[in-house]
Amino acid sequence: MKRLLSTALVCLAAATATVAPPVLAQPKQRSAVQGTTAYAERGEALQMAADIAARRGLPPAWVEATLGQARFLPQVPRLMTPSTQVSARNWNNYRGRFIDPVRIRAGVRFWNTHEAALARAEREYGVPAEIIVGIIGVETVYGQQMGNFRVIDALATLAFDFPEAHPRAAARTEYFRGELEQFLDFTYRGGIDPFALRGSYAGAMGLGQFMPSSWAKWAVDFDGDQRIDLFASPVDAIGSVANYFIGHGWKPGMPTHYPVSLNAAPEQMATLLGPDILPTFTPARMLELGARVHGSGAAHAGPLALVELRNGADAPLYIAGTENFYAITRYNWSSYYALSVIELGEEVRMAREARP
Repeated sequence: MKRLLSTALVCLAAATATVAPPVLAQPKQRSAVQGTTAYAERGEALQMAADIAARRGLPPAWVEATLGQARFLPQVPRLMTPSTQVSARNWNNYRGRFIDPVRIRAGVRFWNTHEAALARAEREYGVPAEIIVGIIGVETVYGQQMGNFRVIDALATLAFDFPEAHPRAAARTEYFRGELEQFLDFTYRGGIDPFALRGSYAGAMGLGQFMPSSWAKWAVDFDGDQRIDLFASPVDAIGSVANYFIGHGWKPGMPTHYPVSLNAAPEQMATLLGPDILPTFTPARMLELGARVHGSGAAHAGPLALVELRNGADAPLYIAGTENFYAITRYNWSSYYALSVIELGEEVRMAREARP
């Protein structure tokens, strides 16, 4: 294997000499979390390199050399392993992690700086500026916390060493192998140094924390400079987040949720909560089941979901989520996350409007 890797390294310069024009400015080098064993020592990694090269039409020497230099990150499987400690979910505590004065002030600065881009994204995609501001704020505090793991190391670790204790280990391994393949493809075709990109321990990148497949499918050149850069171009990130939502079912002009009051029997609650966050019921059907949707939600034309956000020992919060609420959960499969995005955006908007 070492002989194969050395051969690939010799060919690396020639293989990269014919790449397409870059779609991403090379980000500033930041210190990365250090990996240990290189995947050149793993036969399955070298076999996957050959398979990726064949499927994607990439130079086999480049793929093998690149994947072979990825390193195992021992802390990543630990971070992916579900906790054995069971604790009650608490919406107020979760909300407090993301909606605080520091993040709100940063959001006001971000909105003021990029007001024109946010307005254009709202106009062209129909996604409100406050939702985009909420996403980027929750994900990275407006670019302040984009991660310091080498993306290729994180993806290789999750592709070949995903924790077996995870209840969905097989499915998640396949998912991350697909993301690793997409990462290798877009870095080669974009003339990007695959070892320069830093991100989360799951391989998410840039201001909006896009996975490689999302970057390939939904990222857009919103600033018009002929390249896509979700690290250093907030304007590209703004347009890309909006495009992501449109691609995941966002309906312009539709609210995200409505207030709801309950007078439901236990069996009715079981029916209402059965679909989880998937919009399923008309307002009339919800009323029949003991859930009254208030305000304009009583006449809502599409399906709704009864969303439960638990508050530890206190009473849960309930809302009626629309298809747009569900669209936000396509970014992160969590009703707590979605409502945090919504409320952070609202808080930033109100703080901005309150200033003279």
